Amino acid sequence: MSESFAAFLYLVSGVLFILALRGLSHPTTSRQGNVFGMVGMGLAILTTLLLAQPSFGGFLLIVIGIAIGGGAGAVVARRIAMTAMPQLVAFFHSLVGLAAVMVAAAALYAPDSFGIGAVGAIHGEALVEMSLGVAIGAITFTGSIIAFLKLDGRMSGKPILLPSRHAINIALGLLLLLLIVVFATTESHLAFWLIVLVALGLGVLLIVPIGGADMPVVVSMLNSYSGWAAAGIGFTLQNLALIITGALVGSSGAILSYIMCKGMNRSFLSVILGGFGGESGPSATADGVERTVKQGSAEDAAYLMKNAARVIIVPGYGMAVAQAQHALREMADLLKEEGVEVKYAIHPVAGRMPGHMNVLLAEANVPYDEVFELEDINSEFAQSDVAFVIGANDVTNPAARDDKTSPIYGMPILNVDQAATCLFVKRSMGSGYAGIDNTLFYKDNTMMLFADAKKMVENINKALSH
Repeated sequence: MSESFAAFLYLVSGVLFILALRGLSHPTTSRQGNVFGMVGMGLAILTTLLLAQPSFGGFLLIVIGIAIGGGAGAVVARRIAMTAMPQLVAFFHSLVGLAAVMVAAAALYAPDSFGIGAVGAIHGEALVEMSLGVAIGAITFTGSIIAFLKLDGRMSGKPILLPSRHAINIALGLLLLLLIVVFATTESHLAFWLIVLVALGLGVLLIVPIGGADMPVVVSMLNSYSGWAAAGIGFTLQNLALIITGALVGSSGAILSYIMCKGMNRSFLSVILGGFGGESGPSATADGVERTVKQGSAEDAAYLMKNAARVIIVPGYGMAVAQAQHALREMADLLKEEGVEVKYAIHPVAGRMPGHMNVLLAEANVPYDEVFELEDINSEFAQSDVAFVIGANDVTNPAARDDKTSPIYGMPILNVDQAATCLFVKRSMGSGYAGIDNTLFYKDNTMMLFADAKKMVENINKALSH
């Protein structure tokens, strides 16, 4: 295969990746977007094989590698629960980072195979590309591993704040830049592996101070890192498909990170440096005064919603943990049979990754035209009879709107407290990922429904059926 024809096929695969991103921007076209992405990746892999024309032994190794990786991916995809999707995404990001490190190491020790010179005489631009690719890849690898451990509950979700962490990070960043310059000018293998070690350490230190409330931004940010790592290695390999794909993933991840930060009223820098949000804490309010809450039952909730004209459902991570989305869809169907208008309100950072709630609702076949983003539905709460909050916490906390001393002040929230009645499904009075008390619990129009989310909704469904 000629290089010009290969470049054309890589361009076609790049166009398919762009169409995939476009398709994934809306639930109704997401399946088509996935198909475009898979076809594009298949075309890129096939083109690379035809262009490289490996020996039989090399081709066999490639096929074995694809079979092992593809087989493992297929098994994981079939077995993974939707609640574990955020940590799976973080884990896959780590593999992209590790791949970038390994490809850069291969290029360093066998540059002639990549067409970038010979050992001891690698092209200068290739050295710069390798050093940047391996640095970003190593940061992505360890950062994603820490994110995976936090999301999977194997490490505390609380921010781990080391003394003088900012000074340490700045020092490591400057050392990393110095090592990149040394490697690019001397081709020192020692400098290369020092870059790897420093970047691995920096990846850990960047993510451990970040708490659970900022995890959606972290997942999006690591997605961006993995893209830039792939793009950097694409330049080293002179592979147009990697460059295009990496740039698309890197830029889209960066844009999504910005959207997530805007949804939390936080700057990207404050997420990286702030370490905001932790595990559930005590239920005492900020002034230390214990306040009473109004507690209800499934029958109370069923009565209120059955006699309502409009109900807005607000799902959160608690719904995901309980796997309550199918029961929730059944509840909505029962209410619609009674003539109740039902809508779903999604906050940009609900759940543990961007789009988490949308995916879960789509899995339960919730009609797309009933699901609305914050800016499209927030004004409707004041005209609603019931806001049904299931597992969401920080994204409904009025303190973000009313209390200037609150750590989350200024974060856009869903104004569920403006509904005539707010039904709040929660296991306990524990605080959310931000680690602060939710003042919504104590409002006169709030009724707390303490139970597992799925069990509570199933009981409501029984009451509605009767």
